[in-house]
Amino acid sequence: MATNIGMMDSAYFVGRLEILQWINSTLQLSLSKVEEACSGAVHCQLMDSVHPGMVPMHKVNFDAKSEYEMIQNYKVLQDVFNKLKITKHIEVSKLVKGRPLDNLEFMQWMKKYCDSINGGVQSYNALERREASKGGKEIGKKCLPAVSRPVGAAPKPHSSHGSRKKDALSGSNTAQTTKVSSRPSSREGPAYDEQITELKLSVDSLEKERDYYFSKLRDIENLCQCPDIQKSPIVEAITMILYATDNDSPIVEQAEALLTQGKLSDGLSPIIEVSEETPPSSTHLESQKRKSTINYDHDLAAIKSLSPRQRVTDPSDVHCSGSPLMTF
Repeated sequence: MATNIGMMDSAYFVGRLEILQWINSTLQLSLSKVEEACSGAVHCQLMDSVHPGMVPMHKVNFDAKSEYEMIQNYKVLQDVFNKLKITKHIEVSKLVKGRPLDNLEFMQWMKKYCDSINGGVQSYNALERREASKGGKEIGKKCLPAVSRPVGAAPKPHSSHGSRKKDALSGSNTAQTTKVSSRPSSREGPAYDEQITELKLSVDSLEKERDYYFSKLRDIENLCQCPDIQKSPIVEAITMILYATDNDSPIVEQAEALLTQGKLSDGLSPIIEVSEETPPSSTHLESQKRKSTINYDHDLAAIKSLSPRQRVTDPSDVHCSGSPLMTF
């Protein structure tokens, strides 16, 4: 089942011409562009071809011109998806605009789904089933004469083929002239238009992919500008890579070095940091030692300068003698 196929699936690499040939041969139509199926009626009948009787064809409008009428067709298609439990999302707002790329992608998915159901085998009377739809008979009459010719093929110049045979019998000069004249021009005809359309589709696909990745990078940039995390090492490394130019070849190595430096700074002990910030200097220790020595010498000199009576009456001396009344 192809209800949920990824964008890189082989179904999305099917060419526009192959899609058109599949639609025209299955439904007996003569569409020249994929976006001509933007009304949703073609999608409804394609589902009817693989699930007969599941689609109410009398509700399908092949003559839908306005977006409102097209939306009604997509509602019928969505109801069928719901009955079959198909989870494929239908981007109606984009499809009804008739953009080639959006319609091509959805039609590629439709082909993948239909092939997974019937294996590419077709036994479906598209004209009869379309008669119950609004505008079904008219579109069938318009498309019926062109069904026999493949999509994108130029009309066969029958008269030129006959004249070419006669000229080949008449002589070599005439045969060479016919060969040169039969060479198709690279700037005229359906082949040139097909190339232009393919190039436009490729450009649209590249622009869509570019816008997708640009929006992701813009979201990352806005997140890195948040004041709470702007100064963190990992955010600085990401910002360095975002704003790097083509000449900054070793930018990844610089970002890794910045992250390594941030990890080392975060792993330091706060005790070591405090001790390193305020280490005791040798000058400070020497001044403290000198101050203690000066105070000791000063106290010793003061004791020696006292008279004998003062020394005895000194509280320390009285305490040492054992009697507070002892004098000389």
